Amino acid sequence: MSVYLTKIAGQCRLINITWCKNVLQHGLYVSVRGPDGDEHHRCKVELKAWYFGRKQGSKHFVIDGKTVYVFWDLKAAKFNSETEPQSDYYVAIVCEEEVVLVVGDLKKDAFRKTGCRPALIEPTLVSRKEHVFGKRKFSTRAKFQEKGNVHDLSIECNSAISNENSLVGFDPKMEIRVDGNLAVHIKHLQWKFRGNECISVNDTKIEVYWDVHDWLFSSGTRHGLFIFRPISLSVPQSSTSAPSSSPTSTHLSNQESNISASGDEDKAGGSSRYSLFFYAWRVE
Repeated sequence: MSVYLTKIAGQCRLINITWCKNVLQHGLYVSVRGPDGDEHHRCKVELKAWYFGRKQGSKHFVIDGKTVYVFWDLKAAKFNSETEPQSDYYVAIVCEEEVVLVVGDLKKDAFRKTGCRPALIEPTLVSRKEHVFGKRKFSTRAKFQEKGNVHDLSIECNSAISNENSLVGFDPKMEIRVDGNLAVHIKHLQWKFRGNECISVNDTKIEVYWDVHDWLFSSGTRHGLFIFRPISLSVPQSSTSAPSSSPTSTHLSNQESNISASGDEDKAGGSSRYSLFFYAWRVE
């Protein structure tokens, strides 16, 4: 799911773009949140192989008396086995004859189809969520900055996870790699299941937070949460944080809630800070 901050119907609002795929359906959800953070409007686009017409079309809903249109063209979209298309598509949102948001690489086609001008306020990508399932290694391709390059991201726990009460002989380790390069290496994960480190990716400083408590001490399908955030030049940079200052599970959850509700505006920098939320689901 990608969250964008832009102006619709006279107010700054958050737009969620969510792609979903399972054995029964493949589709897209577009939702708009009000200034209070509540989800007020939502539309669904289903992609059915046997119904070609659904791959291009439009829907609309009303926000504060203003009609909002959602246009899409996925006829030639290339998914490359992914849930979200990788190229040859667009999804555009229009309000008051302005294209307030367009995603995909066919932006010129979107403007031509809608017949509307670009909005004066450029939308900002606030956050993105990735859900990955696996047993030991979790991999995806993601951006750490809104306009940055796509990187190969992998997280691996190199010791079997146990939910037994005794930790005798239980010493898991965790590695986070970016483009194949080791970025974070945590030993004695049973004592350091929450923490944060500063890493460098292409000369950009990125703060990495993790919470893998449920990997170690819960049963069934459970997830570890990882947050990647570029460090603003106005924020003091630090190396590995001391154990006493490691973020708690509640702290990480609050970060996600605050970003989702308000766009996480960086007061010092005057702009929104992008965050990547990576959910690594362990399945047995």
